[in-house]
Amino acid sequence: MKASSPRRRGPRKFSLQWNLKYLFILFFFLIVSPALSAEKNPLPRFVSLKSNEINQRVGPGPNYPVGWTYVKAGLPIEIIAEFDNWRKIRDMDGTEGWVHQSMVCSKRHGIVQNAETLIYSAQDSKSHPLARLEPGVMVEILKCRDGWCQIRILGVKGWIPRPSLWGVYPQEVIG
Repeated sequence: MKASSPRRRGPRKFSLQWNLKYLFILFFFLIVSPALSAEKNPLPRFVSLKSNEINQRVGPGPNYPVGWTYVKAGLPIEIIAEFDNWRKIRDMDGTEGWVHQSMVCSKRHGIVQNAETLIYSAQDSKSHPLARLEPGVMVEILKCRDGWCQIRILGVKGWIPRPSLWGVYPQEVIG
């Protein structure tokens, strides 16, 4: 049999210097790191609702009463303020309230706001019209530039004039 080496095992001794070093590292990761990784998105900004049933509350927290319930996923909303994990939003009708950040996504949608809007094959009102949109119709926004937005609805992809949409800012570039 081989004799084992005479190593001692027992409780580790920790020095004050070691404790302060690791305490600082722990402090950094728990306190400073989340602040550095926090989203720094501009306000206001447009986003969309994630699910088919989202409660809009009168204040930033689950204990505030529900002011309104949205029942359409993809509905464009404008974030106008932030508090912790809560976002103060405004909808197309001007109604304001609070929703949890997990209930919104960055995928862009818009609502047609003109009496009748044509979808064109190119960024030009002289190009071939592909379809006609009624006011209140929700579309997916793919790109926006030079006064036009490329949208998709029911498999049809084309361009509409930017002023026809609620859910995008006048000079905003998307895509």
